[in-house]
Amino acid sequence: MKKFLHYINTEVLVKSANLNTANISVKLIAGLIITKFIAVFIGPEGMSLIGNLRNFLSAVQSFAIAGLYQGVVKFIGRFKNNVVELTKTISTVFYFGFFSSMLLSFLCYYNAEYVNDLIFLYNDYTYVIKYLALVLPFYALNMFVFSIMNGFSKYKILLIINIIGQVLGLLVTLLLIWQNNIDGALVAVVITPALNLLITIVGILYRKNLMSSIKISSFNFGTLKNLSPYMTMALVSTIAIPIVLIIIRNYLITEIGIKEAGYWEAMNRISDYYLMFINSLVTLYILPRFAELNSKKAFRKEVFNFYKTVMPLFGVLLLIIYFTRAYVVSFLLNDEFRPVEDLFGYQILGDFMRVLSMVIAYQFLAKKMFAHFIILEIFLFVIMYFSSIYLIDVFGLKGAVMGHCLSYFMHFAIILLIFGSSLFGVLTEDDKRQY
Repeated sequence: MKKFLHYINTEVLVKSANLNTANISVKLIAGLIITKFIAVFIGPEGMSLIGNLRNFLSAVQSFAIAGLYQGVVKFIGRFKNNVVELTKTISTVFYFGFFSSMLLSFLCYYNAEYVNDLIFLYNDYTYVIKYLALVLPFYALNMFVFSIMNGFSKYKILLIINIIGQVLGLLVTLLLIWQNNIDGALVAVVITPALNLLITIVGILYRKNLMSSIKISSFNFGTLKNLSPYMTMALVSTIAIPIVLIIIRNYLITEIGIKEAGYWEAMNRISDYYLMFINSLVTLYILPRFAELNSKKAFRKEVFNFYKTVMPLFGVLLLIIYFTRAYVVSFLLNDEFRPVEDLFGYQILGDFMRVLSMVIAYQFLAKKMFAHFIILEIFLFVIMYFSSIYLIDVFGLKGAVMGHCLSYFMHFAIILLIFGSSLFGVLTEDDKRQY
């Protein structure tokens, strides 16, 4: 326990304070302000459409970079002192990412009407999809340079650029919403990620010597094969969930109403805000810590230490949010969103189960259990879809958050079954020595 707290205090919190807290705080404040503007100037109907576009953009952005980000960061960190392997990695990722982003950009642009019907249903915002297609290559280039700088641990400059990008994005979004309401909000969703072109410009200037390492002759299929597990995991987890959310939201729109879909989107936004810091803490501590563990005993100790120290505090935070939900809705939204208050219970319970399972599930990534991770993620998406649709039919709008809660409860139960022996079984001498 003391070791865990010491690590949190000396490593995690210091890193978080120096590298992430400022960025997350700015992102949180910007998100809260934007949500308030949407509630006041656009209402729940617009909130619903914006939610669909945000989810679609998230999936498309991940596909545009072929899910390469995390793999690139890891490989560059590993090969940064090996010029040959570094050149292979950078060149392979650049050309493969360029091809995939351009292909997706063309597909989106010339199928804009079809995409519009999928995410906006009866509303015509085809021009927004075309804007999205035009900025996709810039996003891919941004993420490419971002991953290189991250791999070289250039955290400080990334933090500064991210904060500048968040502030600039906030100002542009508020201006567009104020001038053009729903149209402005949709355009802002699409163009604000491209504002991080600052990352590309500064990144190229800061690491311009790396540009000479990008050679078509250094493209290597072996490197691409080594990156493929990271690509597959990223594509499954970052594309499937947004698509499932779009399907559920569209079902709410057609079966219950667009306002109700907007209430559900508002609840999802609030959930994202209070999960920001816990997600950051889990990412900073759990993944690198699990990668160091080499025995079931050590794994068990870290999981239960996290549960005993962090989860009670998180639980208290969720309880405070639940009992003050009327004030939360008034502060973040407005009186038109009062029905959102009825959604907090199941959403909060589901989010608590989500964090419980996420902590253990990081073992899949730390120990490169890629197949387990992908199968479990697919199971989660399938259960979330079918349970949400069924429960919406039975309970109406509340069924959407009930499906969320049930999905993560089942997800956590299966993870406990997979790691049951490691967490609760009798440990042998071999278990104590080597994992």
